[in-house]
Amino acid sequence: MRKDYNLEKRKYVIGGFIIIIAVIYLVRLFSLQVADDKYKDYADSNAFLRKAIYPSRGIIYDRNGEVVVYNQPAYDIMMIPREIHDFDTIDFCETIGLSREQFDKRMRDVRDKHLNPGYSSYSPQTFMTHLNSEDYGKLQEKMYRFPGFYIQKRILREYQRPVAANVLGNIREVSNADIQRDPYYKRGDYTGDLGVEKSYEEYLRGVKGEEILIRDARGRIKGHYEDGAMDKRAISGRNLKLSLDIKLQEYAESLMVNKIGAIVAIEPSSGEVLAMVTAPSYDPSLLVGRKRGENYAKLNQDPYKPLLDRSIMGAYPPGSTFKPSQGLILLQEGIINLSTPYPCYHGYINGRLKVGCHGHGSPIPLKPALQTSCNAFFCWGFKNMIDRRSKYGTPAKAFEVWKNYLVELGYGYRLGLDVPGEIRGFIPNAKFYDKVYGENRWSANTIISVSIGQGEVLATPLQIANLCSTIANRGWYITPHVVKEIEDTVLPAKSLERHNPSIDRIHFEAVAEGMRMAVTGGTCRIANLPDIEVCGKTGTAQNPHGRDHSVFMGFAPYHDPKIAICVFVENAGFGATFGVPIGSLVMEKYLTGQIAENRKYLEQRMLESNTIIYSGVKKH
Repeated sequence: MRKDYNLEKRKYVIGGFIIIIAVIYLVRLFSLQVADDKYKDYADSNAFLRKAIYPSRGIIYDRNGEVVVYNQPAYDIMMIPREIHDFDTIDFCETIGLSREQFDKRMRDVRDKHLNPGYSSYSPQTFMTHLNSEDYGKLQEKMYRFPGFYIQKRILREYQRPVAANVLGNIREVSNADIQRDPYYKRGDYTGDLGVEKSYEEYLRGVKGEEILIRDARGRIKGHYEDGAMDKRAISGRNLKLSLDIKLQEYAESLMVNKIGAIVAIEPSSGEVLAMVTAPSYDPSLLVGRKRGENYAKLNQDPYKPLLDRSIMGAYPPGSTFKPSQGLILLQEGIINLSTPYPCYHGYINGRLKVGCHGHGSPIPLKPALQTSCNAFFCWGFKNMIDRRSKYGTPAKAFEVWKNYLVELGYGYRLGLDVPGEIRGFIPNAKFYDKVYGENRWSANTIISVSIGQGEVLATPLQIANLCSTIANRGWYITPHVVKEIEDTVLPAKSLERHNPSIDRIHFEAVAEGMRMAVTGGTCRIANLPDIEVCGKTGTAQNPHGRDHSVFMGFAPYHDPKIAICVFVENAGFGATFGVPIGSLVMEKYLTGQIAENRKYLEQRMLESNTIIYSGVKKH
């Protein structure tokens, strides 16, 4: 009989079709039983209710053990969408203070997978956060009327004093980006935002626990699954001890009321930040609770920028506080010695170029130049270094040597403070000027203003305070940090790193002596304290946008330094007018615990002064 090839082909087609259908069924079964959690969630939600247990967030103390930030109870309204049945929506809204429109929007947002990634109608979802105690009490009595809803206990931050908002930071509800970045977080969770709350989030947050509760056929809770054997307890966050002296912080902030600027005080021997003030500031409790968003928007729109931490984000010309670093470089490079005099004819005059200076003796060497803050001395020293071709070859190569010393002293790059937001300031390099003026077409006179902390040089108050700390230590510094201890663990090594600039100690001794002379008989005389040897350096930083900035850096005591400080007051005129008085008061308060009677007038004047009126910013 003749073979039917069409029938033979049909057999393979039918077989292939059966195999394809089988594969489709297998893939679908795998998807339903393994890959897709929908039906598992459905089954689990019928039998179990999984409730997250939120840990207590770590408490924050100051260096003396005073509580700075602690926790208070807060309540969130949670819901399991598939368990919500008909209920009196108006009664629910009136109980918790929502309008019907707000209720409907919240329900839509919860179900929107773009706003709420990982949404499942079978698992708990956050409906509303930050329920106050009064609304919680009213809702708790009526919970039986609202099927599918329950209350979850959480914590909010409470502040002992309305200060240090820039250092402490705050907590906020997590964003989608937070959830995608870290699987620890779910919608409605909180995370640190700004300050140590952000940089030490993983220590402070702790570990969430979980309760597994059994339901009956009607969804009623019947107790813990396996008598709680499968529950996981929450692990509290670690407590932090800050390096801040919170009373000193509060005092320093009071001196900066009605002013724009910053104060940074450091303990030189440890790198611990004693106070870090930005002005204007704000009460950190404004960013807690249901009005957080509204208050944040107001602060963000404030023309005085209270959310800008000027202590680490403000890039300013350092002015004459830069001169001690110039003295160190000139001594180390052998451009000058302690007897080298430079003339000052009411300023630096070289050809048609003149940089003005106030009246004082002339010529003078380094220490009297620091004492009187002579511009001409440091301009001549800078010129004799940058233009010394016999030693460096070209101005560009000399300038790179100059710049590298400044980097070693902490300028031009982030110092590594353990609070987010620090900027690097700016120290130009030779390529920068090659680009501006052309290669080999510039010299010291072209950029002479950088020698006195003007021109392109920019620094943060933290960097200026760190330079002062380095001089106080006679040639080294520890990375500045605001956290002193973490409970049951050690600080990261980078917070305790020691830095040793390649400048000889003997030169730091000379510069420190010049700064002491500035207090005993120079531009910082108002900082002189009867029983404490203070060293200081004023700065009057030119401001192209208005009145000059008032700057001061200093340390005390001279031979056993406990505090190094930088004060920067915008639009406040001479360094001796505001920078020196405020800096000396903060040092006195820290070292003695009080202000001497004969200096109370100075304290009162600083407390009552208003320099914000000179800023040119109008508040609407």
